[in-house]
Amino acid sequence: MSEETKNTEEQVVATEVQETVEETVNPQEFLETFDWHKYEQGIEAVDEEKLKSFEQALEGTVGFVNERDVIEGTVIRITDRDAIIDINSKSEGVISLNEFRYNQGLAEGDKVEVLVDKREDSSGQLVLSHKKARVIKAWERVNNAHETGEVVNGFVKCRTRGGMIVDVFGIEAFLPGSQIDVKPIRDYDQYVEKTMEFKVVKINHEFKNVVVSHKALIEADIELQKKEIISQLEKGQVLEGIVKNITSYGVFVDLGGVDGLVHITDLSWSRINHPNEVVELDQKLNVVILDFDDNKSRIQLGLKQLSAHPWEALNNDLKDGDKVTREVVVLAD
Repeated sequence: MSEETKNTEEQVVATEVQETVEETVNPQEFLETFDWHKYEQGIEAVDEEKLKSFEQALEGTVGFVNERDVIEGTVIRITDRDAIIDINSKSEGVISLNEFRYNQGLAEGDKVEVLVDKREDSSGQLVLSHKKARVIKAWERVNNAHETGEVVNGFVKCRTRGGMIVDVFGIEAFLPGSQIDVKPIRDYDQYVEKTMEFKVVKINHEFKNVVVSHKALIEADIELQKKEIISQLEKGQVLEGIVKNITSYGVFVDLGGVDGLVHITDLSWSRINHPNEVVELDQKLNVVILDFDDNKSRIQLGLKQLSAHPWEALNNDLKDGDKVTREVVVLAD
């Protein structure tokens, strides 16, 4: 049989087969009845329930990790640019050394927290992040400190409008100027680049804002001192205090958590026009308790009473009938 005759017969057979299929199979019926799970002979349909059971069985086994999990890994190798991290999975993860800039002493064998970003990228590589893990853990610690009232350490980074920016667990928190101390602060720069203790007083989860307070810690200590001081107050008692505020009518003195007022008339035996002629802010001085109310919440103090009265300082040789020359300081009705 020639090659040409053979090819002709094959074409005739193919045509007959195609016509037979077209006669016996309706295309619409084929699409509706075709079992796509068995589109290849020998392959059975996948049981979704069995698949889920299989995945659940994998959980907890060695090498199985979930995406978004924060777990502990081990640094097994460090290159010029990256750290290779082993999390006991089927492959190691690679993290840029830029994420460890805060830890210049990173070495092989160190334990670090990492976030499983992806179990596999397009090339089948495990994707990890140390920076994201630190942020997640930092927020967990901040939330816990807020709920429990735990005292945390923070580093004052810089000044900002109305207060300071404080680094707490790697999160930038806001320290309002009114929450730095119980007394007014005039020089904010003295706190920059200092590590201080704070309490987390407010968290805005929507905008990821954290507010801390150093004043809250001081007030807690002062409250105890205040109760002790008030219980011991007596008229005529002399106490040491610090000038907290100066007004045109007098001076407020901090007695260690309790404020008292020295009226302008009790600052000096001589006439003065303004209290700042006698005292200045933050000055330490001794004052005497002149009076207080029943609750000892309003305390009247005196400064001039601790010095000799002018009449007591008169020359002993002065006697009735002597003529003296002096200056008129005030005229009254």
